[in-house]
Amino acid sequence: MNATQKKSPLKFILAGALVIGTVSWLAISGAADTKSYYVTIAELNAMGGKAYSKNLRVAGNVKPGSINRSGPNADFVLVEQGRTLRVDYTGSEPPPDTFKDDAQALAIGTFGRDGTFHATQLQAKCASKYAPAKPGQTPTGNTAPMTNKASL
Repeated sequence: MNATQKKSPLKFILAGALVIGTVSWLAISGAADTKSYYVTIAELNAMGGKAYSKNLRVAGNVKPGSINRSGPNADFVLVEQGRTLRVDYTGSEPPPDTFKDDAQALAIGTFGRDGTFHATQLQAKCASKYAPAKPGQTPTGNTAPMTNKASL
């Protein structure tokens, strides 16, 4: 055996270690970039300069009359315990159908130095849609009991 045959496995081991190291670094750095933190509007205001460098999720109720739609985008104000936050939503999809005045909304994005939250994702639910029917009020939707057709 000559010296070059003994060094060959070392080249493969080094190449494999380099590939594993590169893939590991990409996975760790990618996970850190996509992580988002849930904060309240009060917590967002208290974060100071740290708020500008993180992906965040902020929830609140949509202030009535504040929604301005422009194609698939929207500007609106979130309200939580008397605090307000202007949100500029620019996403790949229009806001959901449940996105209306007084709806609970979750904006996902980044906080800008201009004091506006720049959302790229938006989730909303209409609180009245999920509230139980009031006494004496007719329920909406299918309320008939399920039957087993096989036993009929």
